[in-house]
Amino acid sequence: MSDSVASVITGTFASRDSVWSRLRSDAKELAASEPALASFVHATILSHEQMEQALAYHLSQKLANTDVGSLQVHEVVSEAYTNTPALGAAARSDLTAIFERDPAVYTIVEPFLFFKGYHALQAYRVTHWLWTHHRTALALHFQSRVSEVFSVDIHPGARIGSGVMIDHGTGVVIGETAVVEDDVSLLQGVTLGGTGKEHGDRHPKVRRGVMIGAGAKILGNTEIGAYSRIGAGSVVLRPVPPGSTAVGVPARVIGRAGCECPAQEMNQLLDLTPEDYVI
Repeated sequence: MSDSVASVITGTFASRDSVWSRLRSDAKELAASEPALASFVHATILSHEQMEQALAYHLSQKLANTDVGSLQVHEVVSEAYTNTPALGAAARSDLTAIFERDPAVYTIVEPFLFFKGYHALQAYRVTHWLWTHHRTALALHFQSRVSEVFSVDIHPGARIGSGVMIDHGTGVVIGETAVVEDDVSLLQGVTLGGTGKEHGDRHPKVRRGVMIGAGAKILGNTEIGAYSRIGAGSVVLRPVPPGSTAVGVPARVIGRAGCECPAQEMNQLLDLTPEDYVI
């Protein structure tokens, strides 16, 4: 990431439209450099005045089917963005998180246009808005469509903060009563699920700044403490203290997290120092 781009992106919270400005700039460069994508880029980004409008169009093209057409999807998404400005702020924060954390990303137009983890998360935010406004049937319809199109299954009742990255996306499942706080990173195949047929509050609570490795399963109403790491392929059945690393099947805490914010560092190697093994 260049210093100039980083300064624009990290200024998101000072000026929410700095992300939109950068997105349009990158989109213009993409349209000029790749003629085959020019019409797509113009229709999806450059023909709109606000990022919310672009997202409403983009999601409507992705999620429409014969049951609910693109115009109807567009109306629903636009209504959600108009009534809840926090959805647009979260979309910017999520996009910034991907740009800052994913080494495969060179411009913010790439995840906006092509990354299904980002698309699924923004679609979830609309389904959650529908869920909280008692439009449960439509929320479940869109949950089903998101699962079909993006291979990501997030229940509309789940509560997810901002600055969240779902990397790759394939196979991510998040249950109804799960909580994911701000600045969390999840890789492919992560499950935040229940342990059986119990009712009520039955899904994990993932606190701020946590990184969850590929294929990890966190089951039951258990808490993953802030700024912790869950190793790839782990099965977590018990609480994990803040600032810890937990790995294995079943997972156990082996030491400290090794850095201040695992979700931003994205270090998945168990390269702990001797001091880190002391909890």
